[in-house]
Amino acid sequence: MQDINIAMIGGGFMGKAHSLAYAAMPMFFWPAPARPIKKIVVDATDDLARTAAERYSWEGFSSSWRDVVNDPSIDVIDIATPNNLHAEIAIAAAEAGKHIICEKPLAPTAEEAGRMYEAAKKAGIVTAVAFNYRRTPAVALAKKYIEEGAIGEILNFRGTYLQDWSADPNSPLSWRFQKSIAGSGAVGDIGSHVVDLARYLVGEISEVTSVVSTFIPDRPLQSSGFDALGGSVKNDGPRGAVDVDDEAMSLVRFRSGAVGSIEATRNAWGRNNFITFEIHGTEGSIFFNYENRDELQVAFKGDPADRRGFRTVYTGPNTPYGESLWPIPALGIGYGETKIIEAHDFLKAVVEGGTVSPNFGDGYQAALVDDAILESGRTGQWVKVADATGADAEHG
Repeated sequence: MQDINIAMIGGGFMGKAHSLAYAAMPMFFWPAPARPIKKIVVDATDDLARTAAERYSWEGFSSSWRDVVNDPSIDVIDIATPNNLHAEIAIAAAEAGKHIICEKPLAPTAEEAGRMYEAAKKAGIVTAVAFNYRRTPAVALAKKYIEEGAIGEILNFRGTYLQDWSADPNSPLSWRFQKSIAGSGAVGDIGSHVVDLARYLVGEISEVTSVVSTFIPDRPLQSSGFDALGGSVKNDGPRGAVDVDDEAMSLVRFRSGAVGSIEATRNAWGRNNFITFEIHGTEGSIFFNYENRDELQVAFKGDPADRRGFRTVYTGPNTPYGESLWPIPALGIGYGETKIIEAHDFLKAVVEGGTVSPNFGDGYQAALVDDAILESGRTGQWVKVADATGADAEHG
């Protein structure tokens, strides 16, 4: 079995998820396509990097991503940093001939995402973007039904990603609320996941019209070096401006002729990680709710009239990825398993010299949709989505 030496840049929340995936992947997928070797983790300071290495069991640590990118012993660069660092790191990694997996969104803007895509394309490396929700087995099962024609020609798609972790005005000013770092707010942070699911399941989005809102104009400044998600702080200290969106609601048109809607908000009290989609076709319908991620709701036109309605299919050994996960349907699929599957698919492509989707082409196309949503929010007009990557962007 081939060893793949990995350097991960970023030791926060996503660094933990990626570290878990590399450790567990061979336990689930055996024989594994490769043995992931967690060689070195990089963070902003030596102390942060040392802590990440100890906590997540990496062999070494560094505070210089440039040194690590140019280390000839490293095969893969894993980018798990805030958004504004993605492009510089990825372009340098591509020029050094490293394969790259990058957290979403690919970049704060489509312009930066395009430069990342072009650099990777020129280098001929394997790339992946961490839109891991499409690797939830129930989502992959929905894709299987669609490809088999079980719901016929798709007519419409409705997708949501609703959270409440930032609904409190006194939750801290995370980097996710700062345009200079994040690029956008709910659109890039969580709406991009719905865009990816829409592209994966239905196809390319051709045009959008949107309402984009910012409800909370300022938040308490953080006092520690660690980024905080959610929670409240006493509102007796300095506050900083929020210059990104809190919510976006969009109508979309697909190139296929289907229509739909996408909603993303981080201000929905009572919604924790409420990712849903409902797809209606000429022969049936599909509904998915990530908070019940072992379940897919399906309804088919051909059912007898006295039995017509949604039924529940539980994912397990006989559904996508099932043989490598748990032996009993509905035993429980978590966020970690989606990251494990993601690591498997990416490393398999690295070893075999193939491609994996979503890749940088997909990430670039999703960024173009995100930018169109934001532009429409500013102008109040329908905005066409550019087709910048052509056949290189995959949604299959």
